[in-house]
Amino acid sequence: MNDMRVTEREVDDLEIKMKARNVDVFYGETHAIKHVDVDIRDKTVTAFIGPSGCGKSTFLRCLNRMNDTIDVARVEGEITLDGEDIYDKRVDPVQLRAKVGMVFQKPNPFPKSIYDNVAYGPRIHGLSRNKADLDEIVERSLRRAALWEEVKDRLAAPGTGLSGGQQQRLCIARAVATNPEVLLMDEPCSALDPIATAQVEELIDELRSRFSVVIVTHSMQQAARVSQKTAFFHLGELVEFDSTSKIFTNPDDPRTESYITGRIG
Repeated sequence: MNDMRVTEREVDDLEIKMKARNVDVFYGETHAIKHVDVDIRDKTVTAFIGPSGCGKSTFLRCLNRMNDTIDVARVEGEITLDGEDIYDKRVDPVQLRAKVGMVFQKPNPFPKSIYDNVAYGPRIHGLSRNKADLDEIVERSLRRAALWEEVKDRLAAPGTGLSGGQQQRLCIARAVATNPEVLLMDEPCSALDPIATAQVEELIDELRSRFSVVIVTHSMQQAARVSQKTAFFHLGELVEFDSTSKIFTNPDDPRTESYITGRIG
């Protein structure tokens, strides 16, 4: 599934969608993330790996300002999307999150119909002129999330009535409905069974043709299968960031090798 037709050089030639420079995150007195530099390229899956509590999810949440919702959190440094500082006072975090969508660890459909789950974002952001427009966005988003065929005859049924794997694909459809440029996924398969996990991984590979995807995962096998770039975090530091094949076969830092081979984790 990891498309070997895309060479490492081709990935490195892709446009940089998001850029982080010297990013630090503090929770009160705790220095959770230290001096992270990373480039997120367009139409590429970037995986963040590392032991629990190493900062990978904290850093992911910086990319769409989700840490703004935590009173004691403070983010320093610079993060840009298409060259614009996302922490600029003039940037509306709600508008930013339409461009940088997020899928969480546990499927969290709204207590609404399948249709309304997907239509929610386009409605609040004014992306449709009329019902026909909205119908088209809902169908396109559900198709992109590989869910349309399973739910097209029951769009009025509650999203919470779907299976876990379907709920997670519904959340992916909801995230892509605002036509984001970047899609963040925080352990999107950790609550799913192996079959649903395989479906979501296949979907991630397809979504890459349209979006820049960033995935936090505990599973090194998953990172190896779905990503082209991998960042290894340890104790709040970005230890190493390189092509996935290099990180897994020939890492530069002994800490990366220790994690990959199971000696730390």
